Amino acid sequence: MTKTIGIFVGSLRKDSYNKLVAKKFAELLPEGYEAKFIEIGNLPFYNEDLEVEGKVPEEWTRFREEVKSVDGVYFVSPEYNRSVPAVLKNALDVGSRPMGSSVWGGKPGLVVTVSPGGPGGFGANHHLRQSLVFLDVPTLQQPEAYIGGIMNLVDKDGNIADNTVQFFQMITDKYIQFFEKLTK
Repeated sequence: MTKTIGIFVGSLRKDSYNKLVAKKFAELLPEGYEAKFIEIGNLPFYNEDLEVEGKVPEEWTRFREEVKSVDGVYFVSPEYNRSVPAVLKNALDVGSRPMGSSVWGGKPGLVVTVSPGGPGGFGANHHLRQSLVFLDVPTLQQPEAYIGGIMNLVDKDGNIADNTVQFFQMITDKYIQFFEKLTK
């Protein structure tokens, strides 16, 4: 039976390096696994006042159903002001509500942060992990995936350097081992 990995990209920019990296990670999934990119850019900001019958935004319902349908989750994100972009934090919040109905619990996770800067999104990576602990998303601890200096790892045609792809493959392989251990 094919396992589905939901991929959430924390950047909305059309030509985002994060989207490029997320697509490469999706390609590296082994046989028996498939990627499903889940849109987060159209989610209205979470507001508990809308969490009543007849007011729940259609986008929230669609999103929650899509997240329920996946077996594991990848988060690929830039760092904004030393933290997680609002669009990604909002997706976590929408999926965690209403209270007691979170769609996140128990899905093995991977956090990858991508940045033009040297630290590779360290702050966002750790802030995201902090939220995932509360949401009961067991997350791969090693190897850590801070992809710094991304513009130096991608050529003008959008191809990621071979040694970087090898690093992504190692991360993918470790995630699959982690996923299979948790879901036996």
